[in-house]
Amino acid sequence: MPDTNMLDATRLKFGIGQSVPRAEDPILLTGRGQYTDDIALPGQIWCVMVRSPYAHGVIRGIGTDAARAMPGVLGVWTGADLVAAGYGPMKCGMPLKNRDGSPIRTTYRHALATDKVRFVGDPVAFVVAESRAEAKDAAEMVELDIDMLPAVTQASAAAEPGAPQLYDDIPGNLVLDFQQGDSTKVAEAFASAAHVTRLGIRNNRIVVCAMEPRSAIGSFEDGRYVLRVGCQGVFGLRAQMANEVLKVPTQQVRILTGNVGGSFGMKANAYPEYICLLHAAKELGRPVKWTDERTSSFLSDQHGRDHEVEAELALDAQGRFLAVRLTSFANMGAYLSTVAPLMGTANFWKNVQSNYRTPLIEVVTRSLLTNTSPVSAYRGAGRPEGNYFMERLIEAAAKEMGLNAIELRRRNHIRPEEMPYAAASGSNYDGGDFTALLDQTITAADLPGFASRKAASAEKGLLRGLGIGNFLECTAPPTKEQGGIRFEKDGTVTIVTGTLDYGQGHWSAFAQVLHQSIGVPFHQIRLKQGDSDELVAGGGTGGSKSLMASGAAIVEASELVVEKGRAAAAWALEAAVSDIEFEAHPESGEGRFLIAGTDRGVGIMELAARLQQAPALPEGVPATLDVTHVFDQAPQAYPNGCHVAEVEIDPETGIVSIDRYLSVNDFGVIVNPMLVAGQAHGGIAQGIGQALMESVAFGEDGQMQTGSYLDYALPRAGDMPDITFVSHPVPATTNPLGAKGCGEAGCAGSLPAVMNAVVDALSAHGIRHIDMPATPERVWQAIQSAPKAG
Repeated sequence: MPDTNMLDATRLKFGIGQSVPRAEDPILLTGRGQYTDDIALPGQIWCVMVRSPYAHGVIRGIGTDAARAMPGVLGVWTGADLVAAGYGPMKCGMPLKNRDGSPIRTTYRHALATDKVRFVGDPVAFVVAESRAEAKDAAEMVELDIDMLPAVTQASAAAEPGAPQLYDDIPGNLVLDFQQGDSTKVAEAFASAAHVTRLGIRNNRIVVCAMEPRSAIGSFEDGRYVLRVGCQGVFGLRAQMANEVLKVPTQQVRILTGNVGGSFGMKANAYPEYICLLHAAKELGRPVKWTDERTSSFLSDQHGRDHEVEAELALDAQGRFLAVRLTSFANMGAYLSTVAPLMGTANFWKNVQSNYRTPLIEVVTRSLLTNTSPVSAYRGAGRPEGNYFMERLIEAAAKEMGLNAIELRRRNHIRPEEMPYAAASGSNYDGGDFTALLDQTITAADLPGFASRKAASAEKGLLRGLGIGNFLECTAPPTKEQGGIRFEKDGTVTIVTGTLDYGQGHWSAFAQVLHQSIGVPFHQIRLKQGDSDELVAGGGTGGSKSLMASGAAIVEASELVVEKGRAAAAWALEAAVSDIEFEAHPESGEGRFLIAGTDRGVGIMELAARLQQAPALPEGVPATLDVTHVFDQAPQAYPNGCHVAEVEIDPETGIVSIDRYLSVNDFGVIVNPMLVAGQAHGGIAQGIGQALMESVAFGEDGQMQTGSYLDYALPRAGDMPDITFVSHPVPATTNPLGAKGCGEAGCAGSLPAVMNAVVDALSAHGIRHIDMPATPERVWQAIQSAPKAG
């Protein structure tokens, strides 16, 4: 249960519940941040990758002589060189099984292709030179002899008989034939249903487009591999690099990460370039740097989404849900990334339930390899999609059955008195007030006023639509997480954590937790998060779990600091340990140890300093207040909410604009409302991008047709509406802070809200469904081809 004393302490200026500005912002805004590409090590040299210009082909030869002869070149390597060096391949680590119980078929991806190229951008060689320009010139001189083969880019096409085969040992390109749920009971529910709604839904492929392209520096220092790289967690990346690839003890690998300009899942795991850099650094005895360029990152970064889904909902005559079924093709790309199969399988399964009383679920997903960039997690990683499918089904079912869609949601909501609720998805919801939150949303969004707004749009010749996105997200279960607290000699206190901030603002939020727990002055708190040498555990950042994991670790570590502090304060105050009390927030604002019944005491910062300065200490008195603690994981949490979007569509051009946007959210206890609202805004922006603009397109030959911002649209400031953010918190009971996570929820609410609004507007023309992205061309064509509803 949440600590009620902690929850009541929001009166503190820097405590939980306060909108404290991000501590890192002054550093970043004045240009003092340090991203990987900002680093220049002594003796540093440059790497440039040579990539396949073909989507599929057999490698007959790679000519490197001309490149080696170019000015400034220090080395050219191919896949054969790295295989000979004994590096292991990168592979998928998900323990998923086929429906027959057999294990998933995985790919074994070496840093450089050796036998075949399997997508445009597949790395085949790399060049290292004294300068970047020299390395680029030399890379252009590498000669590729590749026999082209037919390519396949869509998952359903890869499953067809006679489709191009990417691997001889993976027949039919099928890596996973996943099924979860009782097929017999689900089939019976559909057979006996009064009504069945079916929708074919395309979950469009997305380029991640992090603000900072990937960059890394490899070096070999004192017999250890050192990789400086932007990532989502140095502890996990070190384990992958050491155990899978470099085949050395983890102590021989160090991962260092500074500021990271976005990731959204894409930078979580190892990439081929990192192996190449470390190999060259060891061979040449100098640090080797590589920074991607935007066009190359479109090809080489892992993409997101990409599913073809048949979604079905069975209802009884009163509109109560009987079963939901998803049958999907999931595009894995040319190689399985670490978590690639998770999104369209387990995460569909967990999240399609949403906040509805749905007794039966079945998910059937065929995960297939194609000649495209590998796919991995992208903000939500299957969670927004599961909610999107359910919300589109609800809207379609309501129209087909002549029911009010809001009432249909209310009728099927899990009620507070049913908590804790054992969902068919296997989740155990600990709490939530879904109908009250929906009702609050309806009031805040002024749904009664929609008719007049629609009439005003019609007077301008515009179609207006309103869309609701009710959602519930199952966060990733928190892994073991470090919560180190270190009192430094300069009077600061360092939090050491295994999660990693790549834009979220962890420094302030974690400092607020520590300040409230033991009264350490907020402005004296620092955050250490990007050095694997500092860590004994770390789950990294992903799945909306950082505060639940690191926050809980900090709370528990704070209790250990107080425990040590009592023994130290007894020495400092010449009293018995049993007489020492601790007050986290006396009038002074700083945590203080006191002799019970007196005003004699010592502040926590003063006590830490006295321990450091003491020449000798009696037995039983700790030398420091420092603590290294590992929080043992808590269950998943279930952030939920409801978004409402209103759009206007110009039927003459197909242009969709978002006129109004509201989100009401239950994120449990919110540590920093300003940061949480910012996280919601970011997720909503990315959801709007996918819903209205973004989509990767490939030609028949596997060439990416959206390989730059000339052809790939991202939402700009002018495309974004004003976003109203409202909080409806129901504290979680499964972690010490009562938090539920918020990082991915913006996408989970915005995808259905925006697309339901688009379909609602187009329903005037008899249009029942349109796939993302609802671009002007696609909307205009839908209007032209659809008979107008009478």
